Amino acid sequence: MNSGAPGLPRRSNWRALLSEEEIRSLSTMNDWKGFWGLFFNWAVVFAAFALVAVWPNPVTIVVALFVIGGRQLGFSIFMHDAAHYAFLGNRKINDGVANWLAAYPVWGDVEPYRPYHLQHHAYTWQEKDPDVSLASPFPITSQSLRRKVWRDLSGQTGFKRAVAIWKRDLGLSQGKSRRRDGGGFLRFRGVLITNGILLGLLWAAGHPALYLLWVVAWLTTYSLAMRIRSIAEHSMPLDPSDETGNTRTILASWWERLLLAPNHVNYHLEHHLLMRVPHYNLPRLHDLLRERGVLDDALVTRGYFPLLKAACSKPASGDALGAR
Repeated sequence: MNSGAPGLPRRSNWRALLSEEEIRSLSTMNDWKGFWGLFFNWAVVFAAFALVAVWPNPVTIVVALFVIGGRQLGFSIFMHDAAHYAFLGNRKINDGVANWLAAYPVWGDVEPYRPYHLQHHAYTWQEKDPDVSLASPFPITSQSLRRKVWRDLSGQTGFKRAVAIWKRDLGLSQGKSRRRDGGGFLRFRGVLITNGILLGLLWAAGHPALYLLWVVAWLTTYSLAMRIRSIAEHSMPLDPSDETGNTRTILASWWERLLLAPNHVNYHLEHHLLMRVPHYNLPRLHDLLRERGVLDDALVTRGYFPLLKAACSKPASGDALGAR
């Protein structure tokens, strides 16, 4: 598998290697699997709460923060799937369930996210790609990456994100994911209600202070998980103009799937090739593409550590250009 060397031939005829029946099967949604994904993600979150409730110490708190931050990314992935109408079969239920059980608890919303994200798919690594600025600076220096990680884990990135979302929901933002409906205080009801329910459940269990884990994770480890996700998906392309060379798949280990790649988000190349395939079918799509040679020269990396090592491989003498 290739991790980023330039000048390699591309497999541009990948679609001809899949039958229409295979594509239709891969794109067929199974609502039970969608709901199971939600249940599993919330079960992991409450297991992290229980870990700290039973063994309250610095080690379990740190572990819980990273686990919860990873699952918060998982909930944003469900919002992402819903934006593609690839979460539940009924479109109205798709948006409602994804918002109330996944997006709102992490202060997300399918409605403003969908047009922004679909523009990214339409113009990947082009001038109109709203995400190109997230991937284009890499590689950077190791010092620059450490500063970014510190800003994430110290809460600086999370606070900046909170201010941006606050402005978005009030209709004050003209940014990439601005609200087309004008916004207003009613747009806060989702995050307030869902987080109030979460706090109420923990209160009823006799551990209301555990809610702080959710808030602190959102401000810190969730920020880091999202940063690593953005680096993994599109940075350091083989060929920005080729769909198998401008988007990356990470072959993740079990612990990476737990903390950094929930809900098969690591199969991002496959998602870009067939964006209506639900997350639980992406491994099968990956296997088919690999069997038919499509991934032989594609942007596929084994594990997140080699990726991050390459992402911070710029010599320190160029630090001033990549510091931020």
